[in-house]
Amino acid sequence: MTDRDTPADIPHFHGHRDRLRQRFREAGSDALADYELLELILFRSIPRRDVKPIAKDLLRRFGSFAEVLAAPERRLLETDGIGTSIVTDIKLIEAAAARLTRGAIAGRSVLDSWTAVLDYCRTTMAFAEKENFRVLFLDKRNHLIADEVQQSGTVDHTPVYPREVIKRALELSSSAIILVHNHPSGDPAPSSADIRMTREIMDIASPLGIEVHDHVIVGRKGHASLRGLGVM
Repeated sequence: MTDRDTPADIPHFHGHRDRLRQRFREAGSDALADYELLELILFRSIPRRDVKPIAKDLLRRFGSFAEVLAAPERRLLETDGIGTSIVTDIKLIEAAAARLTRGAIAGRSVLDSWTAVLDYCRTTMAFAEKENFRVLFLDKRNHLIADEVQQSGTVDHTPVYPREVIKRALELSSSAIILVHNHPSGDPAPSSADIRMTREIMDIASPLGIEVHDHVIVGRKGHASLRGLGVM
């Protein structure tokens, strides 16, 4: 405050940023609400404005911190106060989260790191607006060789071509695969089509010595394992 400043001249959020940063440093992210974590992100791109209303508006629109990070750029830009630089910061953090969770399954048997596999699948796919079909290709030690999105579809359907999945596994000399896709509806329960497609892939893979470890479906409400459900 200068000699010329009066209380009316000082923004009501004066000092809030430093206090929030200090609380994050001292107590960690668990001590902060979702909107406060979003504020910390927004501070970078909006240096001289109260960002709490913007953070709360983002949560109202998208539902949760994770869903804000995963929201499509065009929808983020529809939010008042959100510009391209803010979207870039949000998407940078989303990419960092995906890279971090992928790193947790790299160089080790995915069957011994199943929780990390599920975390990675949910981070990268659970909040997508459209269905994506992903395959994790594994070697004989069940280490990750490749992680590829094979198909992208609509809000409730993704075309999957079983022979193309196995063809790609052979190209990569993969001994096993894990199938993953998302349900944008939020409900991860498998459909009859999901079960049928999984069995078709298994029928082609088995004679070629390729094991299908699981088919995991992720959504906002959690995940489902077809292996765990006993349907494959």
